[in-house]
Amino acid sequence: MAKLRKASAYRLVERPYTRKSKYRAKSFVRANPQNLVVKFEMGDTTRSFPCKVMLQSKEPAQIRHNALESARKSANKLLETTLGKKAYRFRIKAFPHHVLRENPLASGAGADRMSTGMKMSFGKSIGLAAQVKKGQTILEVEVDKKDLATAQLACERANHKFARGTRIVIEGD
Repeated sequence: MAKLRKASAYRLVERPYTRKSKYRAKSFVRANPQNLVVKFEMGDTTRSFPCKVMLQSKEPAQIRHNALESARKSANKLLETTLGKKAYRFRIKAFPHHVLRENPLASGAGADRMSTGMKMSFGKSIGLAAQVKKGQTILEVEVDKKDLATAQLACERANHKFARGTRIVIEGD
């Protein structure tokens, strides 16, 4: 498996030039990578809760799908073990649509005869990212008033998985 580049290589928002079409000739991106985010809603999805804790972006950023999945796992594990499966509602609001591409250049002996340089530089897809704007909600946790501290701690844990700055906003009673 290819080694992941660090998140700082992809955190700046760029123009989403990733046309996907059902017709092969019109589709610029030949292969779509698999989305690593397994679930976008967890907990009790039918019930409404009085308090809401949201993790919002402080600046425009790209969040890779593996970072979203890592944040989901760490936050959901804390919520599920401390509150139980029916005492919260956890949602990921950012969806990774943007296809990240890379034009790898060969290095080593004979590399000058193998590379195409910038001639065919659209790149191969290496992953997905969610493009978030300043103030956009990345994820939210809905709980009862007594469980507000646990929800805040879950959002703090998820915050450590992202390369850009975020803030925690609390709404409700």
